[in-house]
Amino acid sequence: MTFTKRLREPITRGEVTCSVRIWQRPHVKVGGHYRFGSGYIEVTSIRRIAISDITPALAIRSGFPGVVALIKIAKHGSGENVYLIEFEYHEGRSSAHRRADFRGARDH
Repeated sequence: MTFTKRLREPITRGEVTCSVRIWQRPHVKVGGHYRFGSGYIEVTSIRRIAISDITPALAIRSGFPGVVALIKIAKHGSGENVYLIEFEYHEGRSSAHRRADFRGARDH
């Protein structure tokens, strides 16, 4: 699970606290700690939602200007299940870092 470069700062400032992903199955776990810059992201919840649940407000919370922009980035591969992933950013190192790395710059 990666984020575009433009979302890095808003995530570390706590302005972006969720992500919508269209996957075959979840790729992160609740309670998981994932490296992100000089800190880490802790996944606080993940739930399956309908595509119709993606509102303009949810798109903005996810760091996108609108629903269409979010959906374009959220689709990964052949996945059809829509997941809402809530997270918190924490500065510093986590004792529970996982191999997954949120520092990527290619995807959402």
